[in-house]
Amino acid sequence: MALSNNNSKPVSHYFLFFALILLACGVTYGTIGGLQYLIPGYLKETLSFEKTRPLHVSSVVFWIIIAAVGSMLSYLPQHTGKKIYSSMLARIQLMLMIGAALAITIGYYAGIFGGREYWEFPPLFSLPIIIGWLLLIYNYISSIGNLFKQPVYVWMWLTGVLFFLFTYLESLLWVIPYFRSHVINDMTIQWKSYGSMVGSWNMLIYGCGIFLMDKISGEKKYSYSSIAFLLYFIGLFNLMFNWGHHIYTLPTHAYVKHISYIVSMTELLLLGRIIYKWKDSVSTARKYFYYLPFRFMVAADIWIFLTLSLALAMSVPAINVFTHGTHITVAHTMGATIGINTFMLLAFVFDILGEKSYYVKQNRKSIMIGFWSANISLFIFWISLIGAGITKAIWQMKSNQEIFGEMMKNLWPYFLSFVIAGFVLATAFWIMIVPLFRKNPQSANDK
Repeated sequence: MALSNNNSKPVSHYFLFFALILLACGVTYGTIGGLQYLIPGYLKETLSFEKTRPLHVSSVVFWIIIAAVGSMLSYLPQHTGKKIYSSMLARIQLMLMIGAALAITIGYYAGIFGGREYWEFPPLFSLPIIIGWLLLIYNYISSIGNLFKQPVYVWMWLTGVLFFLFTYLESLLWVIPYFRSHVINDMTIQWKSYGSMVGSWNMLIYGCGIFLMDKISGEKKYSYSSIAFLLYFIGLFNLMFNWGHHIYTLPTHAYVKHISYIVSMTELLLLGRIIYKWKDSVSTARKYFYYLPFRFMVAADIWIFLTLSLALAMSVPAINVFTHGTHITVAHTMGATIGINTFMLLAFVFDILGEKSYYVKQNRKSIMIGFWSANISLFIFWISLIGAGITKAIWQMKSNQEIFGEMMKNLWPYFLSFVIAGFVLATAFWIMIVPLFRKNPQSANDK
């Protein structure tokens, strides 16, 4: 197969390149933050932990969002058989997102905050994100046109783009005095919006995942099946109501917690299906495991099982009382954002950017070393956080607690373990993504 000329790339590829830069920054900031856990005061004068944490979180969240959009915009023309409605609108959105990311990063370095958890930047920086997302919604709907007899991933993408805007605006309601003047309601809305927002970008990612699976298999049998739409509606149901387990510890209405618990338990259907279909997954893996994107999808499938198992446990109120506010919550977040979201997004990136990349083919062995290193180190990272969380949970429930500083000293071995694993994880990601940035040599383009 002749390699294409890298001089003419669709705008969706630039979304992915920018997203990969954010991933590289995110894992680097995460490594620095881990060192600051072990060495109090490390880089305090130049890059203190109060800056490192939001830099890490914002970089990773924007990596997920922008990579999901870039993947969707890449797969959409492959589905419709025609270009997206407006490349210009997509370029404007990308420029707005880059501008917002740069402004937020500069603001963090300068110590300019003013937001809330996950979005710690001043609300004014949200304007380009909101405007860009409105352009995306218009561009997507115009590109799809007719929703009649569309596969499930088209509905997942539509749900994702609409609900992300809704939940993002919801997360900004605190700027209105009416909402922030009632502490319980304010916290309820904040945690609700974040939980649903994760569900919205999951819709984008999982939609791309189904498209890629159809592409690999060479048929669209699954994306039009009844089971695919059933799982879609379960995911939509969870997106809208599953957030309640975040607020078990808040003195809010009991019925909200009861509904959210019931909704959380519907995820058992997803877990059961993963286990039931595991045998088929293994046989399929033997057939396609040579293909890089498929390997990332298999890894994400394993992490879905692990993360969903932990999430179900955390959704039980009697367990949530112990885990809330501990490193177990962080373990769940890391399993979801890295093990599921990032590995799935890398599957799309290697499918879209790596398929015709000379350097990806040349560096396949090193990429595979990075792949296995990332999975092993992430598992050690995950287990270390769970261990630290259990230790802290026991401390929280003691009637005669030792002082906080002593408890933190007891967590030091876990911190050491996850910092070392985090360093290996960050290095593995760098190894995997660097070949994607290298331009094909002219000799390869001419073949």
